[in-house]
Amino acid sequence: MATVKGDVHDIGKNIVGVVLACNNYEIIDLGVMVPTNTIIDAAIEHQVDIIGLSGLITPSLDEMVNIAAEMERRSLSIPILIGGATTSRMHTAVKVAPEYSGPVVHVLDASRSVPVAGQLIGLKTKDTFTAQIRKEYTELAIQHAARQSEKTILSYMDAKANRISIDWENYTPPQPKKQGIEVLADFDLGTLRDYIDWTPFFSTWQLKGKYPLIFEDAYVGNEAKKLFKDAQHMLDQLITKKLLTANGIVGIFEAYEENGDITLPQENFTFHCLRQQRKMGTHIPNLSLADFIAPKTISQKDYLGAFAVTTGVGIEKIVAEYEKDHDDYNAILVKAIADRLAEAFAEYLHQYVRKKMWGYSPNEVLNNDLLIREKYRGIRPAPGYPACPDHSEKAKLWKLLDIENQTGISLTESYAMYPTAAVSGFYFSHPESRYFAVGKIGEDQLIDYAKRKSVDYTIAKKWLGPNLF
Repeated sequence: MATVKGDVHDIGKNIVGVVLACNNYEIIDLGVMVPTNTIIDAAIEHQVDIIGLSGLITPSLDEMVNIAAEMERRSLSIPILIGGATTSRMHTAVKVAPEYSGPVVHVLDASRSVPVAGQLIGLKTKDTFTAQIRKEYTELAIQHAARQSEKTILSYMDAKANRISIDWENYTPPQPKKQGIEVLADFDLGTLRDYIDWTPFFSTWQLKGKYPLIFEDAYVGNEAKKLFKDAQHMLDQLITKKLLTANGIVGIFEAYEENGDITLPQENFTFHCLRQQRKMGTHIPNLSLADFIAPKTISQKDYLGAFAVTTGVGIEKIVAEYEKDHDDYNAILVKAIADRLAEAFAEYLHQYVRKKMWGYSPNEVLNNDLLIREKYRGIRPAPGYPACPDHSEKAKLWKLLDIENQTGISLTESYAMYPTAAVSGFYFSHPESRYFAVGKIGEDQLIDYAKRKSVDYTIAKKWLGPNLF
């Protein structure tokens, strides 16, 4: 099992490994950021029955395709299990499986790994199961192609013409109370406790249900209670003994929109934005993040915020101690809690910006539930996610805020953040700003985007491949 090259996320992989090990499978865990040939060579050396590939960020999808293609080139037939947050049955069927004549199966969660693995290697089941999966995936690929041909993608020119209509001349952008950069070093973890959204924590362990209603669930309620009790105990230890360090940085900068991008004139930075290009319904605009920043042509100044936070500094030592004692449960538990704390830090910092640093919502009063549901003014989209799917834009964010030196968060070659318990992104203050997915784009926008970004077309295509129509 391995997290593919460029990716550092391994909680899901580790849970799958524990589940399989509990069912008498021997697990050879190669860790994270593992190159293609290292994975394949180890599989051959150990004569493994199955290779498990994991990834969280979108560039990992391409790595999995590359691994399948290389295994085909080397005439292998070892079954491949595909898993991770960005993976899907459809992507596996359309992109990965066609590259490999051996079995390729997407596994939705850890609970499915045991029956899938058993059928893949069982003498009486492997041929029938492999044929069934191949038939299902072929049908999925055909259905996908048919749906794609039915979808309508506007020309990039028409998509730009259908941008959201904002009356900038009669809008006054809020002026920040404090402009520039602020560093939050060694931030108090205890403060973040009240900002934790626990529902995704249970999902990490394949316990489905919304917190705190999950405790009343007839099927998973008791297990959820036990897990939550363990999590609270560990959280107490992390806070009182200061075992983890939380670092953050935030900045607010003068900004304007021009040619579909966002420029920070004083810092001489430009963040490049993509626009939805699919045909929308009547009166529904094709959105771009740049739409929510005032254009250069208006007289009033607008602003863009940027931030990065981590609660994972020091986690390697804690995990190493648990792993030395073969305590997989607590090794995974501390990573899951650190991830929740990082999201809590991002939520806390956004509230601080809204109420004090930028100060456009000084009287905001929200309980934890409303914060989690983001019932407030403004958004904090992140590079690599639906509204800004180009992970490489993170590099500018890191340079703008000097994030690695100020917080200890580094970027891998695929722009994954390390430590993994980290969140970064932008702040938009406009009341009409909203989250959205860029989705599929046309070749005409990709060419224009590469030109604006001053990169070779093939480089832009590498980072936006999954978004191409």
